[in-house]
Amino acid sequence: MTPIDPSGTFTLGQHTVKRLGYGAIQLTGPGVLGPPRDPAAALAVLRTAVDCGVNHLDTSDFYGPHITNRLIREALHPYPSDLVIVTKVGVGRGPDGGWHPALSREALTQAVHDNLRNLGLDVLEVVDLRAMIDVHQPLEPAEGSIEEPLSALAELQRQGLIRHIGLSNVTSAQIVQGRRICEVVCVQNYYNVAHRADDTLIDELADEGIAYVPYFPLGGFTPLRSSTLTGVAQRLGATPVQVALAWLLRRAPNVLLIPGTSSVQHLRENIAAAALALPDDAMAELNGMATLVRDLPAGGSRRWPTCLSSRGPAA
Repeated sequence: MTPIDPSGTFTLGQHTVKRLGYGAIQLTGPGVLGPPRDPAAALAVLRTAVDCGVNHLDTSDFYGPHITNRLIREALHPYPSDLVIVTKVGVGRGPDGGWHPALSREALTQAVHDNLRNLGLDVLEVVDLRAMIDVHQPLEPAEGSIEEPLSALAELQRQGLIRHIGLSNVTSAQIVQGRRICEVVCVQNYYNVAHRADDTLIDELADEGIAYVPYFPLGGFTPLRSSTLTGVAQRLGATPVQVALAWLLRRAPNVLLIPGTSSVQHLRENIAAAALALPDDAMAELNGMATLVRDLPAGGSRRWPTCLSSRGPAA
């Protein structure tokens, strides 16, 4: 038994994965650009995650760019047979490090081949189409057709370069549209104990057997800080981060977590959340945190972390 086993499992594509995985976005340099300050530490984080039982790894070739995928290959290739690597396409990086939509057929094809090359794979297990419709609110899903870019990915799937397709940063209507084009095995949107616009969507996807993967489950690069989280954590002898992750694990059976860190110590703390049982009174208290966000001005809950300005990461 591994430390992550208490998190439970859920189906992702053809595989059964542990519900507590790992997201590699923090393994690059500052601003998700360039190599990490300590490449050996980054490799150690990846190897420790797998040693602890993680078999769901989230990445993208636009992290770095190219850096995280090359680190993953160096640390873990040849990959364990049960490891599911999920990557994302649909976003590019500018010369200034900014993030921009890259949804043309040519850009998506190039991104898939970049992921294959840098990960050292012949086929990508799961590729998420990351929709970036409104560049001014990149964490806020915006309505708009995804038919053209998703059809391009579906063609690459038919060519045998992709096994399964997911969607990221999408609305319910876009998910419906997407499922008319191809099977959708997962949805990755911004969600955590305080930011809960997708509450209804999560339950709908659970009924359909589709995984929901919250990115920024701990608030991203500006971690969640709350007297409620702190109080519950103190009563349970845990950290606020562990409580936030445990809440997500209990939220719905189809929720798969991908908390990121560049520290082995923090990785082990995150993994310990798999065994943290939240009593009903703690769940009720934590559920009330959502009201704090609902009272914010429109658009106030999903802006980029201020430390990264308007060029924050498209997780």
